[in-house]
Amino acid sequence: MKAIAYNINTKEKEWLILANYKKHDITIIANSLTLDTLNFAAGKEALIVFNKDLIDAPLIEGLKAVGIKYIASSTFGFDHIDLEAARLAGLKIANIPFKDGGALENMNQVITNLDNWSAGKCVGDACCCQKDCAIKIETH
Repeated sequence: MKAIAYNINTKEKEWLILANYKKHDITIIANSLTLDTLNFAAGKEALIVFNKDLIDAPLIEGLKAVGIKYIASSTFGFDHIDLEAARLAGLKIANIPFKDGGALENMNQVITNLDNWSAGKCVGDACCCQKDCAIKIETH
């Protein structure tokens, strides 16, 4: 899967590269995601979000317009992402579904989320989509 990670610090970059181990084609950008830097996401399928960057409705519309289908947050919380706007745009969202993971464990979860989406599977407990699923299934 082609992904892009904005606003990543040096330590996070190291953990992400280690967790990914050349599975996914991840472009790493030090700049924050803004409407001005959105163009770097063109041609990518997934966005990896760090540092609780605010992903609001205008950014979500812009992400959809450049081809993003998935947003993987490297955080436990997801209140920095407008989930309703993402639902309306048809984007799938995932987070880190455990609070006390270490840095490498968190990055492993981000990569697992990308792996599952690549395989057409649901991300299970990491799912933050605003769909009304009683049971999470592969077509989610």
